[in-house]
Amino acid sequence: MSSRTIRALALATAAVVASTALAACASDDQTSAAAGSGAAGAEAETLRLGYFPNITHAPALVGVNKKFFEEALGTGTKLDAKTFNAGPSAIEALFSGAIDATYIGPNPAINGWSQSKGTALKIIAGSTSGGAGLVVKEGINTAADLKGKKIATPQLGNTQDVALRAWLKENGLNADQQGGGDVSIQPQENATALQAFAQGAIDGAWVPEPNFSRLILESKGKVLVDEKTLWPNEQFVTTYLIVSQEFLKKYPGTVKKLLQGHVKSVKYIETDNAEAQTAANAQLEALSGKPLKPEILAAAFKNLKFTHDPIAPSLFTSAKHAEEVGLLKPVDLAGIYDLTLLNEVLKADGQPAVSDAAA
Repeated sequence: MSSRTIRALALATAAVVASTALAACASDDQTSAAAGSGAAGAEAETLRLGYFPNITHAPALVGVNKKFFEEALGTGTKLDAKTFNAGPSAIEALFSGAIDATYIGPNPAINGWSQSKGTALKIIAGSTSGGAGLVVKEGINTAADLKGKKIATPQLGNTQDVALRAWLKENGLNADQQGGGDVSIQPQENATALQAFAQGAIDGAWVPEPNFSRLILESKGKVLVDEKTLWPNEQFVTTYLIVSQEFLKKYPGTVKKLLQGHVKSVKYIETDNAEAQTAANAQLEALSGKPLKPEILAAAFKNLKFTHDPIAPSLFTSAKHAEEVGLLKPVDLAGIYDLTLLNEVLKADGQPAVSDAAA
């Protein structure tokens, strides 16, 4: 899987530069609506939205389950929701024109921005802070104990993969992209990592919620690193909402309605957390056929903060981490955010504006 991702990222720039080809990949219904391109109220007939079956994407889970997005979009725009295991796959889908917007971690968003030279996407809202870290088996008590061990991440170059590699480097350990080095990093789907850890095939995993809590409560793993302890004020971005620049340019009205659904979902989680947990779990069950156990669901939500704030300083630090571990060339992130529509929605809802300031 990682080799396909590497090839896809290598081709991403060419794919994005061919903007007319990407536009041709858009659905016929959106192409037919292009006559209103750029108009303030222009709306698409379909919005293809990506998200992951993780509690770190609870605003998406809740928004889809409670139909907040559909209600905001109205009868003129159909919601087509798609799920992904990790960020690089979602970025590939955005590049290919298979989706228009997606919930995603910061590092794949940075990679997408870098590979497209700032032409493919915009971060339009924060979503989630916290809820990730390294869970290991008993007997591993320090970073040094990881030497010679096998550790899983969701996908090469995804947010947790970069976090693990950066943390290992800071602790004097190396790990290459082929699974070699002091620590063997083995990117794999979260469901596979859960099973592998339970069977003893891997020694740990740096994963997002609910897998972080599942490793602890179901497989008796221990927390070696709770990622929030590595960040100022224990705040770091785990999930963003991004949109294709092409889609944003053509259909700002649709994007604004998407943000209205997003803001409503985050507010619902804040004001009615128990019902939000139920809704998120129901959506997970609809996607996987199996809901989370109540104790795992509660632990996962407790470990997260849902916020519109993009927590911009952590994005720039994440980019630096990716550069340091060889997964990203130096990149200028100026312009990666466009919070204009979000702040309009927040103002209309009586909420304070958020900022994209780096510090």
